[in-house]
Amino acid sequence: MRLRWRLLACLGLCGLLLWMLADAAAVRASVEEALDLCARSVVPALFPFLVVTSALLSLGFGELAAPWLAGLMEPLYRVPGAGSAALVLGLVGGYPIGASTAAQLCRAGLVSREEGERLLTFCNNSNPVFLISVLGVGVFGSVRTGIWLWLIHLLSALLTGLLFRGRARPARRRQLTRPPAFRAVSAPAALVEAVAASLRGMASVCAFVVFFYVLARPLAALGGRAGASLVGLTELFSLTPLLTPDRFGFILVSGMAGWGGLSVLCQTAAVLEGSGLSPAACLRGKAVQGLLAAALAASLAGYVLG
Repeated sequence: MRLRWRLLACLGLCGLLLWMLADAAAVRASVEEALDLCARSVVPALFPFLVVTSALLSLGFGELAAPWLAGLMEPLYRVPGAGSAALVLGLVGGYPIGASTAAQLCRAGLVSREEGERLLTFCNNSNPVFLISVLGVGVFGSVRTGIWLWLIHLLSALLTGLLFRGRARPARRRQLTRPPAFRAVSAPAALVEAVAASLRGMASVCAFVVFFYVLARPLAALGGRAGASLVGLTELFSLTPLLTPDRFGFILVSGMAGWGGLSVLCQTAAVLEGSGLSPAACLRGKAVQGLLAAALAASLAGYVLG
């Protein structure tokens, strides 16, 4: 069975290579557009957040937040209070900061592997700046619409976490035994490591955006709602110019923002490398969140769009 899948993957990649060679000019133009997109939107929107969130965790934000938010995270989501760092930073920073934070918490021993994968189902979310500014203002011409997109995104993430909360296992809850990181790491050292780690992460994110932007171009050429939907399933940034400011566009972008796209899932897999956490947990969570977000958007579209 595994050999068969490898054979199919190789055949698919060979077909992809032939297409790239046959349409090299268009592929090159798509790469240039994607690099420009990364320079204008992706890097400015993500890199500062990656640096700050990484430095916060190195200085002990997870440990500091744990006692304050344990009363929310433990009964609702079956994760210790330190897991709130992944939820808060993921909602503020955008993809894939929530997943990166969960991985760092797991490496630091602040959450178990099971708890880390539970966090992955609902803590890896879209940047509110992207939802409000790029989508709300840029596509729908309304800050109010963008805020509603963000609220729907937030609610669908929290509901997804409840659906994947699992059963409580008090006997397996471990206590923190190491001293808080903010006492062990100096601020300059945390900043230097945060910048270096964020640069590596940013390079990986941009690489995936470029690659999937190229893959999405033939899908965009299909046109209509089908083409836009297929592009959204593949890469979220590529969907933006295809959106229409109507009910369908509102429901589509809400669902796809919750889903994130194959590009985001690959970015997530990259930041989880070496953490022991499975990207499959994020895949399940994003699929459910996308459906919930689309359903919420469908029920609210008439009110939001007037």
